[in-house]
Amino acid sequence: MYSFADMCGMATTTQSGVQLRTESLGGLHWIGILAALVSAGVHLLLGVRMAPSGMGISFILAGLGFLGAIVLILIDYRRRAVYAVGIPFVLAQIGLWLLINFVNGSKSFPADIGTLGAVDKVAQLVLVGILVALLRS
Repeated sequence: MYSFADMCGMATTTQSGVQLRTESLGGLHWIGILAALVSAGVHLLLGVRMAPSGMGISFILAGLGFLGAIVLILIDYRRRAVYAVGIPFVLAQIGLWLLINFVNGSKSFPADIGTLGAVDKVAQLVLVGILVALLRS
């Protein structure tokens, strides 16, 4: 018979021996994980579209960075350090986006943001707010 924790993926051990420790995650964590998944998805999608260019590779690496952070949170590996590193990581993503597209690019802000850009930046702003809140708690 499986326990509720087993069915929900809480504190279960994977085949590689890594144990998921989701029982201590609160609502903010899950919203942050969702925001990071959205941003990871956007970055991976754009990265695959632009591959094998340098920009495409950088988007893929950024997407993998978001996914890696999610895994670290789920296995409870130095969560506070992940929050602390995540804040400048996400802020750098936002800053580079503004710089590349609007400061040095030909796009006009806010008219040329686009749907993927808007979804990604909203998710990233939510993520930064959550990371700050989690780090302060």
